[in-house]
Order: sequence, then C-alpha cells, then structure tokens
Amino acid sequence: MQGSAGSEEGKTFRMKVEFAPLNIPLARRIQTLAVVQWVFSFLLLAQCCVGLFLLLVLARFWLLVALYVLWLYLDWETPQTGGRRCEWVRNWTVWRHFKDYFPIKIIKTADLDPQHNYLLGFHPHGVLVAGAFGNFCTNYTGFKELFPGLTPYLHILPFWFRCPFFREYVMCVGLVSASKKSVTHVLSRQEGGNAAIIVIGGAEESLDAHPGNLTLHILKRKGFIKVALKRGAHLVPVFSFGENELFFQVPNPKGSLLRAVQERLQKIMGFALPLFHARGIFQYSFGLLPFRKPIHTVVGKPIPVVQTSNPTQEEIEKLHQKYLNALQDLFEENKEKYGIPEHKSLIFT
Repeated sequence: MQGSAGSEEGKTFRMKVEFAPLNIPLARRIQTLAVVQWVFSFLLLAQCCVGLFLLLVLARFWLLVALYVLWLYLDWETPQTGGRRCEWVRNWTVWRHFKDYFPIKIIKTADLDPQHNYLLGFHPHGVLVAGAFGNFCTNYTGFKELFPGLTPYLHILPFWFRCPFFREYVMCVGLVSASKKSVTHVLSRQEGGNAAIIVIGGAEESLDAHPGNLTLHILKRKGFIKVALKRGAHLVPVFSFGENELFFQVPNPKGSLLRAVQERLQKIMGFALPLFHARGIFQYSFGLLPFRKPIHTVVGKPIPVVQTSNPTQEEIEKLHQKYLNALQDLFEENKEKYGIPEHKSLIFT
C-alpha cells in the first residue's frame, strides 16, 4: 500500500538521499509549506507558546502576565463548554493547500438529520490524525455542504488546553476538550445540529499506526457509548482510509522494550510518543513530513440511539456491539475502493 515510498519499514532509511526535482510546480511547493506549518503546530507550537509565556515572566512583563493569568482563570472552562471557534481561521487559505497536499476527501454514505445530535467515532487514529483535522477543523473538504446544519467539534486531550496561548489557537479551528463534561455539553444541544467527533482509539492506537495495519483499540472503550445513550445522540462510525499510510514508525511490536517504554510514558504523560518518520521538505528519504498519500474519510450511516438516563451495562454492551458491526460493515463495503486487499479485515483489540 505504501507504493513508491517503500513497502518495508526496515528499508525506509536509505543510504542515498532522493532529492525533490527542481521543476516541481509552485502549487505543490505551497502545499508542502502548508503541511510544514501544520506539523510544526502539532509538534512544537505548544512548547513555543509555553516558552513565550516563561519569557514574559522572566522579562518581568508583570502586567501582561497578570492579565493573561486572569484571562485563563475566567476562560478555563471554555474548552469544555463548546470552545470558541473562529470561521475566519477555519477558512485560512493555508488549509486549502494542506487539504490538497494529500489530498483529503470526505465521503458521505447517508444523510444526517440536523434535528439530532451525533457522536462520530473516528478510526483509525494514525500518527497525527490528519484526516480528522482536515475534515472537521477546516472548511475546505465540504463537510458543511454534505451535512448542512451540523456543527463539528473535534475532541482532543484536555492537556493541550492547559498550554498558554496555544489553547486560544486550537479552539479557533473548532477543537474542544475530550473530557466527559465537554462531550456531554456538545451533545446536550436541545435543538440538535451538533456533531461530536471522538478519535476512539486515542493515543494508545497511534503506537500501532504502521502502514497496512488495521488494528483498532476499541473493545474496552465504551465510555462514548454510555455518553451517547445518556444524551440520546445517534452514533456514526467513520473510517479514514489512508490515515496509517502517511508515516513509518520505528518497529515497536507488543512486548518489545521500545513499546514498553512508550506505553509507560503514555500512562505518565497522558499522550503517546510514536517514533515516526517519512519525508523532508526538499527530499523524499527522511524527515517528519507525511507522505503524499490520499486520505478518504468515509462517514457511515447513523445508528439511532434512544435516550436512557441510566443505561445498564447490558444496554451499553448491546449498543457497543451494534457499533462494532456497523464499523466492520462500513470498512468491508469500502475497502476495495481505497486500495485495501480483499483478504484484509479490521482487527479489534
């Protein structure tokens, strides 16, 4: 599936550097720069924002520091109460170039009535969840046109909203906290029209984001089912074909020392640290930019959910199994369209 980028992870570090041709069209250069800023934002912007805040403290800009700390105090709950999206930021031209780099496309299989609220389960996590960001945090893949009347909220780890300045930026694109309170708030809109998007496999699943891997961490993840039942939110499985093809990872099979260290760090910090690599800006042999691989995010049919204030474990288990079956069917119905061999199937763990 990885094509020209190489089919074996052990061969990804090449002795000879393959440089990009000089005659690459300007449009593709701009797309690459758009992805550079996205990767920087994902990996380093939070640390830079924390560093800036510390510099303000060390430089004794007490008034600015005091005003921002007061703002944090007053605004602390915003990531859990719907965030503060800014359509101007979601419409930045840079996101169009970002989408075109891969490219990213969203595929609709059924209508979603805006009179209801929905909980969309996104699979798989991948390394940097490029498909989820491109489809639900920008206005360039057509979500608004395909699902009129629905407002998407992509939920991420609460940790990121504790970073000064960075929190303001990520809220602008529609990111909100993945806390139970936050998901419940989004799904509580009486008139409907909200779509909470949760990457079900979470950080743990990113450690299995190898090209060709179809392992989903979902069997023990039933909290989203309970929230959907309590709020009466319809469930929608979403599978993003190509998400795991964007990067290579250093081999980290279960039981290896590297995997043990990664899992330990994840438990301590709350987020995983996959050791990934792909291509660079001016060459294709190594770097942290994703490969140019198409991402097709297929939104499945809604699973009706009847609101239940105090769902029993049996009801949770039954709906969870129904969701698993719907996700499996969605994958099987679409896999051959997007390059998955017929003999391959999802693996639920």
